[in-house]
Amino acid sequence: MKVMRTEKAELPEEIVRDLDEGFPGIERKSDIMGGVPCISRTRIPVWLLEQACRLGTSEGDLLRDYPNLAKQDLANAWNFVHSHRAEIDTQIEANEKDND
Repeated sequence: MKVMRTEKAELPEEIVRDLDEGFPGIERKSDIMGGVPCISRTRIPVWLLEQACRLGTSEGDLLRDYPNLAKQDLANAWNFVHSHRAEIDTQIEANEKDND
């Protein structure tokens, strides 16, 4: 596979962006959903997916309900949850309080 010169120039930027975010497929942007971790290129918070699973929603249901999600997006979310459990728990609790 031959990589074009312009593609080579873009690689360092992509690597730095991935390292900065820490988890592929997960973004935190202050102007999107208040900076909570979301699936890249969406406004779907990781905590929302985790909460849905805790309430009994299957991965198949999530993929059906959110057609823009792929299986890899869910794998990325579960990896993030595994490493940031306290943060996700706090976000779920905050959402539950907002709904009371």
